[in-house]
Amino acid sequence: MNDQMQQHLRKKPYLVDAIAGNSAMLVSLGSTGRLYRLWWPHIDYPQHVDEIRTGLKIGSTPGGVTWFDDPAEGWAHAASYVPGTNAYRVVSTHSTFPVEVEQTDFAIPGQSIMARGYRITNTGHDPLKLDFFHYGSFRIMENELYMTTEFYGDHDALLHFRHQYAFAVGSTAICSGYQAGQGAWKQSCEGALNGSRIDMKPDGSVQWTITDIEPGQSVVLPVYIAAGHSRKEALEALETAKSKTYDDWFNDMVAYWADYLSAAAPCPGGNERISALYERSLLAMKLMADEATGTIVAAPEFDETFSRCGGYAYSWGRDAAFVTTAFNKAGLGALTEKFYDWAITAQEPDGSWQQRHYHDGSLAPHWGLQIDEGSSLIWGMWEYYLHSGERPEFVERMWPSIEKGAAFLAKFIDPETGLPLPSMDLWEERLAEHTYSAAAVFGGLSAAASFARRKGNNGLADQWETLAQRIAASIEEHCWNEDKGAYYRGLKLNVSPWDYEASVAGGARGTVKPRDKSYQSFVLDYDSIVDISLLGLAVPFGAVPVDNPRMTRTADAIEALLTSPKVGGIKRYENDTYIGGNPWILTTLWLGHYRTLQGRYDEARRHLEYALEHTTPSGLLPEQVDRETGETAWVVPLTWSHAMFVLAVHMLAERGELPTN
Repeated sequence: MNDQMQQHLRKKPYLVDAIAGNSAMLVSLGSTGRLYRLWWPHIDYPQHVDEIRTGLKIGSTPGGVTWFDDPAEGWAHAASYVPGTNAYRVVSTHSTFPVEVEQTDFAIPGQSIMARGYRITNTGHDPLKLDFFHYGSFRIMENELYMTTEFYGDHDALLHFRHQYAFAVGSTAICSGYQAGQGAWKQSCEGALNGSRIDMKPDGSVQWTITDIEPGQSVVLPVYIAAGHSRKEALEALETAKSKTYDDWFNDMVAYWADYLSAAAPCPGGNERISALYERSLLAMKLMADEATGTIVAAPEFDETFSRCGGYAYSWGRDAAFVTTAFNKAGLGALTEKFYDWAITAQEPDGSWQQRHYHDGSLAPHWGLQIDEGSSLIWGMWEYYLHSGERPEFVERMWPSIEKGAAFLAKFIDPETGLPLPSMDLWEERLAEHTYSAAAVFGGLSAAASFARRKGNNGLADQWETLAQRIAASIEEHCWNEDKGAYYRGLKLNVSPWDYEASVAGGARGTVKPRDKSYQSFVLDYDSIVDISLLGLAVPFGAVPVDNPRMTRTADAIEALLTSPKVGGIKRYENDTYIGGNPWILTTLWLGHYRTLQGRYDEARRHLEYALEHTTPSGLLPEQVDRETGETAWVVPLTWSHAMFVLAVHMLAERGELPTN
């Protein structure tokens, strides 16, 4: 790993411990209180922070500033969410200094303000004098260049700005020192800011002096990061932050999240562990739904350089369809409806939905069409329509988009197999006629047909229903693999020339087909890998009945072949190598969904328990669990994981099978 990448990961690790925000401003945080990233005014883009550090210089103690987030400097930390909120609290104690720092991070609801409250307690026997330092380096608009940092004396604020974004840092307490630009980090570490007022640099520091903290006494210092689309807006936002006490803002935040949770359906049953994760899931999922647009993103971004993956802070129609169904079950249908109002703005002129999108509906970096994305959206619209009481006004708003979308699906059929034409699979790794994608198109066309009947267009409804049933029949005709006792993952799998040669030499059948510009495609007849997504045939799309013997055998093959041997949990598919080939939370819960529908409740509860046992220390669900250690392996939090948990809870509760203690 090169020095530049090592430096980047030191500032911004892949795995974070918590997120906080208000659905317009989002931050990711570490268990030491380190703020790694800050997005505003949308939760996916742009990100603005390079590095933010806070620390103390205690009295005349030699050695300069000690930074809270550095365990090497003698700090120990205990971190958790403030119950019932998206505020993250870290209590830091020092092995030598007689001080405890309780840091609470939250975004103020309805404001472009991040509040960072520091309650500093003298745990010693003598009065304490200290200086508090806030160092900030901003990478505004995810750009390293053309920043300016300036101290505004009239506002007692350090302002970082570039183009149409500005961030003002200040407090209700009057600062005792500042430095803009050149050398700010070095001077901060030494605890001696030089008063430089302006520099065309991204970083700067502010210092507050706190004197005469008596033994046992606590002092609260709020630090606000206020955002705006101009210097004026950011400074005005900071003045808004200063217009109320920190305690008032904190109480407003607590009330906001209490109102949100009270509007949701309470967690069924009475199991405390399930209820706690259910509540945390609803809180996390809200932060992943953009306040302005309704976009639902997969996760807060953690790999913006695409060093190990293709990024996660985008909206996938498939993920969102699962998330909105969870919102429905949780009584939060307003978030679902807002999302689908957004989704119709992301549709292509030809009626398709592409793989993933930014908050404004524009196409994000992608690998090509995934036909399950658009079909999942239409299916999700129907699920919401049923949940919402079959309101005709929702149909009227969605219908033009549904009609175009279903027409695209109807044309995207291979006449040879009766399945949807080749597209990328749900894991974005291979091009084929995927069985899961066929099930999703079945679900989308069936939903579109139901909408058409509500519109009185029975001819169109019959056409789409007939096509959906043909797809279901084609799955049975072409996609069963008796050798493995499971459905094929797909047909007409495109592979590399060398993989093709090796597969054909091993007995596989395939075809080399001419392509454009004299290129060739190397296509295997079948993809026989067992994949968790095959459960999608039955749940959620219903292309194959749950009790179909083939479906039952497929689920059993999934459990036998994909259970991780050391730590349990279900992998995505055979020979998965992504991040080492770990079990995933959502895949484990997916099998739990199927077992619930089968009536195999003990097994379903076991899969639910797996999620409960593999939360992060802050109570969030990751994407993956390390196959060797059982620790969190990748992506925190993953919205889809939380949605699958909420759905699993309701599926068991609806059958009276949710654990109560």
